[in-house]
Amino acid sequence: MTAHDAAHGGHGRHPGHGGHDDHLARFRRRFWISLALSVPTVLLDPMFGHLLGYAVPPLPGVAWVSPVLGTVIFLYAGWPFLAGAGGEFRSRRPGMMLLIAMAITVAFAASWASTLQVVTERLDFWWELALLITIMLLGHWLEMRSLGAATGALDAIAALLPDRAERVVGDDVVEVPVGELRAGDVLLVRPGARVPADGRVVEGAAELDESMITGESRPVARRVGDRVVAGTAATDGALRVEVTALGGDTVLAGIQRLVAEAQSSRSRAQALADRAAALLFYFAAGAGLIALLVWALLDQPGAAVERAVTVLVIACPHALGLAIPLVIAISTELSARQGILVKDRLALERMRTVDVVLFDKTGTLTRGAHAVTDVAAAPGFEGGADALLRLAAAAEADSEHPLARAIVRAAEARGVRARPAVSGFRSMAGRGIEAVVDGARVAVGGPTLLRELGAEVPTELAGRASAWSARGAVVL
Repeated sequence: MTAHDAAHGGHGRHPGHGGHDDHLARFRRRFWISLALSVPTVLLDPMFGHLLGYAVPPLPGVAWVSPVLGTVIFLYAGWPFLAGAGGEFRSRRPGMMLLIAMAITVAFAASWASTLQVVTERLDFWWELALLITIMLLGHWLEMRSLGAATGALDAIAALLPDRAERVVGDDVVEVPVGELRAGDVLLVRPGARVPADGRVVEGAAELDESMITGESRPVARRVGDRVVAGTAATDGALRVEVTALGGDTVLAGIQRLVAEAQSSRSRAQALADRAAALLFYFAAGAGLIALLVWALLDQPGAAVERAVTVLVIACPHALGLAIPLVIAISTELSARQGILVKDRLALERMRTVDVVLFDKTGTLTRGAHAVTDVAAAPGFEGGADALLRLAAAAEADSEHPLARAIVRAAEARGVRARPAVSGFRSMAGRGIEAVVDGARVAVGGPTLLRELGAEVPTELAGRASAWSARGAVVL
């Protein structure tokens, strides 16, 4: 178990997004409260004043400010470390939490013993106790926030699934919650809607945007008998889909499990840090005991207590407890921001030795959204490329197809904003669209539509079209 897991109840295993958010909010709140209480605790501590060369004002009650606030910090802000230490102690696996808990508990007990003059030595660790807990809280809060960014990938995946579905019952279509669906149900998926569950097409044909699942930006044609995946979107036609998988059996759920497993996986650095923390715990406890015995044998009991307590307090691994978890969490977050989901953190560590990267498909290198990269008009076409783009954007304006949206965005980006009158819009699944623009029939599509209409690419543009196709572009 990592220090992070012990402190947060193993949230790295991802019991739910709400659980992570609650943990993050609690740690953020504890940190800010601890920080606010630490300021007067430190500034009004006589030992801290002595270090910086100033005297604490001898006002009534000032001497009790640090002990009282330090106690609140220990019990409230230090509770996650104490709870985590309890778990490590019960499992007989000492680690980071037990080390931190040992340090703050010894500092707390020694400080009260000194404050109440139970011991004659000055063992006031109130300011060290406050700063130690606050710094460790800051590290764990930053780590959780970084992991939360990667966890956001799970939220994004879950958001692909619609909350409701349209179930076909006889001749009627009934809207029901996705949770009520059963294998064998037939669902209606309208143009622009997302598929609610994995299934098989039993009626209709449409192009599906599967970029969120496969990374391929080009829509995929699906017809009767083809499989469809939950979370994909129909772009230009309606489908009737028979449900074959629900819940945890869907492809989407499998992707979520991969992401969750990646977040709960432990890197070699984390395992090394855990082993080092365990060894440091035994070493610190042994060193403290030896210091106590040696100074006691030298007949200096006061010095024996002081040095034993000091050893146990300074054994808290600030760098070990913060550096490794933060580096791993931040690297995971940065990867998630770039669209890279790390399946295993050990693999992320090994990336430093990689010399060559092989991509198995072009979709891995695409953005998942289309963009117009070039426009060419036949010689003699009135208005040139801008006029052509204006006509195409007008005809595509009512379409939800990803290619249509790209054409409309390109027209707006070029300042081609004047929209002519459009009517008679018709979508032809897998081929293109037709519409009447300014009284003339306009068709936008690829080679299939050209053949259907008996049209040919103008000779002057054939070379450019071939070059676009050769580099993998979709040519309309």
